[in-house]
Amino acid sequence: MGRQHVPETGPVILAPVHRSFADFGFAAFCTDRKLFFMTKDEMWSNKWLGKLLLSVGAFPVHRESADREALQRAEEVLRQGAPLVLFPEGTRRAGPVVEDLMEGAAFLSARTGAPIVPIGIGGSDLAMPKGSSIPKPRTIQVVIGPAIPPPPRTGGGRVSRSAVHAATEALVPKLQAVYDEARSSTGRY
Repeated sequence: MGRQHVPETGPVILAPVHRSFADFGFAAFCTDRKLFFMTKDEMWSNKWLGKLLLSVGAFPVHRESADREALQRAEEVLRQGAPLVLFPEGTRRAGPVVEDLMEGAAFLSARTGAPIVPIGIGGSDLAMPKGSSIPKPRTIQVVIGPAIPPPPRTGGGRVSRSAVHAATEALVPKLQAVYDEARSSTGRY
């Protein structure tokens, strides 16, 4: 629901909620375009999984600090006009509330001019809860919200840290709204 909100061309940051390992797959239903994913570096410890991740457009990010290499790679993806999937929560979370987002989505939006598209995925936490390896049959609903423009630039063409922070804070209610709609559409909450 809401695929029309994902631009057909140009850079875009797809920003889904993250409640399940399966969320990567559901983000792919948002567009027919080739996607690139920022993926936690722990996933690359398994050689087979690392090769699979590379084949689907993923690249590692070290989440414990500002990973400059991953940010440069993400910026490169966006400057080439491709969509980037970035989970603004930074890790899988539990529960119905979206809070404490990382500033990476707003930072990359500011640097590249890419809009941010909030995505709610309802039911994935029931289909594949944290710790499970086999998905259970459940109704999943994906709701895509309208694109959010990048933070405004100053007269010097730069985006201030406060503008990046404000853009991150503004993303919270928009992400919460699409997540609430996706959860309620599954009929299981």
